[in-house]
Amino acid sequence: MPTLLGVFDHPLSAARVTERLRGRGYTDLEVYSPVPSHELDYAVYPKPSRVRIFTLIGGLVGVVTGYAMTIWMANDWRIMLGGKPFSSIPPYTIIAFELTILFGGLLTALGLFVVARLPRFKRDRAYSKRFSAEDFGVAVRCRDRDVAEVDALMRAHDALEVEVVPG
Repeated sequence: MPTLLGVFDHPLSAARVTERLRGRGYTDLEVYSPVPSHELDYAVYPKPSRVRIFTLIGGLVGVVTGYAMTIWMANDWRIMLGGKPFSSIPPYTIIAFELTILFGGLLTALGLFVVARLPRFKRDRAYSKRFSAEDFGVAVRCRDRDVAEVDALMRAHDALEVEVVPG
């Protein structure tokens, strides 16, 4: 399957092409940008990131671990102080809160690596150094019969150049 690379000088042009390609069913897209751009982010990933699911799971595991650990310890080593109950929830809330933050943060970092498929040990063949300086790039993998259609679509949205990437 060939990869077509379109080079653009404005992020809005690259975002429009990306939205049109996703609308036509092309899902294997890679967008290169020298600066952060909300338009490009939304064009590539219109849905919220899946990293937040990792954060939710980490937070829930943290709060359950915090309460379970403290209640288990208090009931295992019973020390009666002034007739207070062994398993009192309010003092254990601090530990549960801290473990919620810890586990949520750790699983968020793990989720970032998993969702972004990091680290990448080999560079994409379509990448060029100019995408780190001034130009924006959109690379799309398509079937051989769709090359002319994708080429025409990119040129219609003010592509500076369109080329087929070898590989």
